Order: sequence, then C-alpha cells, then structure tokens
Amino acid sequence: MQHPPVTLAIDTAAPRLQLALLKADGTVDVSIDEIGTGHAELIFARIATLLRRNGLGYENLERVAATTGPGSFTGLRIGLSAARGIALARSVPAIGIPSLLAVSLSGTAEKPLCVLLDARREEAYFQAFAAPGVPETPAQILPMTRARALAEGRTVIETPYPDIALVTRFAAQADPVAFPPEATYIRDADAKPQTAKRIARL
Repeated sequence: MQHPPVTLAIDTAAPRLQLALLKADGTVDVSIDEIGTGHAELIFARIATLLRRNGLGYENLERVAATTGPGSFTGLRIGLSAARGIALARSVPAIGIPSLLAVSLSGTAEKPLCVLLDARREEAYFQAFAAPGVPETPAQILPMTRARALAEGRTVIETPYPDIALVTRFAAQADPVAFPPEATYIRDADAKPQTAKRIARL
C-alpha cells in the first residue's frame, strides 16, 4: 500500500494562521490561530510545535504547500515565503493552492458550486466549480450583484477560510508544475509607485 507524502500546508491569506500536517499513515493534524496580524512572528513556532507533537521534524517533510490568494497581501507573502524556504532547504516540492479552489474543497462532492467572497467596494471574488477542486471558470473579481446572479442554482460558499486538512490532502497529490507557489492577485494593488519626484534617467 502506497503511503501519502508527508505534507505541510500553510494558509495565511485571511485573518487566521492555519497549518495542517498530513502524515504517512494518512491522518492529519491541524493547528489554527485566530489572529488578524502577526503571522510572521508566530508561523515558525507553530510549525515546530505541530511537527514536534507528531514526532516529526523538518527532515521528514516531503511536500510543503501554501494558499496563494486572493487575500491579505502581507499574509500571502509570509505563508508563501515560509513554504518556499522550507521546500528549498529540504529539496522537496512547494505547492501553491489558489485560495478560492482551496475553499471549494469543502463543497459537496460532485455538486456544482461556487466560491463568492466579499472583496469590499461592492465587489466579490468569484469562481464556479463543477465539483470541489474542479474549476469551471477562472477566479475573477466582479460587481457583487453580478456575482450573486451567477451563483444562482449553485451551492454558494462564502467563508474565506478553507478547511486546511482538505488543503493538505489536495496538495499531497497535486502536480507541482500545475500549482506553482506564486501569489494570486486578482485585483491590482492599491499602492501605486510614486513618480512625481522621480528623476528621469539620462
């Protein structure tokens, strides 16, 4: 019987620090902290605790995954940097799981659904799925009224928090080439480069 790769999943896209560890025996242990900020100060301590209570160390990890957004700009960078750093040090695959796909994993199997998240400004992040983890449309940002109209007739998931245990199981079998650990920004950053006082190059 083939055992799943020991996989660590990280989610810092929303105001939580979510970690999950899939072990070789197929069981998953989860660590969740409700925090608005401070992911960077807490993440490695929580990873160490999660590994230690399962009798494992970094050397046992065979895959590392992180959600890629949309979500908090700072949070995403922290989670992805941690995942890439651990994967590089261990020479193991780093997997990036888009956040809307990650949330969809909580849906009912084989039933059409959509993920609809409040993006503020009367807009929504929206993506339709034929089944959990099976996208029908790309992730996009839409006026809230348009997103609600497209959601009709589907199971609608509106929580920004994926089930991190399901994420780690998905990541354990995901193709690293198809799921690179790169941030997904559906909306352009609000911050704009300051050009008023820039000196032109000769």
